[in-house]
Amino acid sequence: MTNYGMHGSGMRLEWFLIVMLILAIGIYTGLGIFSKQKTHLKPWPLFRYVCWWFGIIAMGAALIGPVAGKAHTDFTVHMIGHLFLGMLAPLLIALAAPITLILRALPVHAARRLSMLLKNRLIRLFRHPITASLLNIGGLWLLYTTGLYELMQQHMLVHVFVHFHVFAAGYLFTISMIYIDPAPHRFSHMYRAIVLVCALSGHAILSKYIYANPPVGVPKDQAETGAMLMYYGGDVMDGILIFILCLHWYHAARPKQRMAISTS
Repeated sequence: MTNYGMHGSGMRLEWFLIVMLILAIGIYTGLGIFSKQKTHLKPWPLFRYVCWWFGIIAMGAALIGPVAGKAHTDFTVHMIGHLFLGMLAPLLIALAAPITLILRALPVHAARRLSMLLKNRLIRLFRHPITASLLNIGGLWLLYTTGLYELMQQHMLVHVFVHFHVFAAGYLFTISMIYIDPAPHRFSHMYRAIVLVCALSGHAILSKYIYANPPVGVPKDQAETGAMLMYYGGDVMDGILIFILCLHWYHAARPKQRMAISTS
């Protein structure tokens, strides 16, 4: 995004992003400290703080600074930004459990209203594993197999929208697969596992497609390197997601195993 920095609007956007990212770190940390003052609650785990801080840093690395600047002209660097913004940052922020923290910090009546909002039909639709997968993986197919990638390099508004979608879709996909925050409408581990495998297959196939068919305006050597980064880097992030899902599945199944043993 920094390639637009030569224009006044680009510079303003960068400073706006810097301020928003700093505020995000400050507000989350402040909520954690504030919620700790409630005597009936345990201190907010340090692990959650660290996940949030590094999640915001990953976002910042993708949106501002040298990676963001070079990503405008180098597809390989762009793909590094994609991994940061669309996979690493959403995973870390999901692990930070921001909704849980907000519910802890809010007064009881406000927390109840937020809980009711989470049960909204529209939110339920977007958090459905299939919907989230289509938005995430389908959005990437649209970006890299049409002229949208070239268009986003030419128009700032398109550039901003694509980056917003990459993060938002990545976050929705993550929280639809692993339940860290409250999830009123839950799907079984088996259901989520099947959808996850299908979604990851779509991501892997896309990386191979990019390798053989570079996006419009992307040199073949950059497309090949970027596609390999997408494939192998995505494997690392996907592996973490699979591990967490399986860990939750294991913990959910343990009480049933103990009960079966005790009754036998």
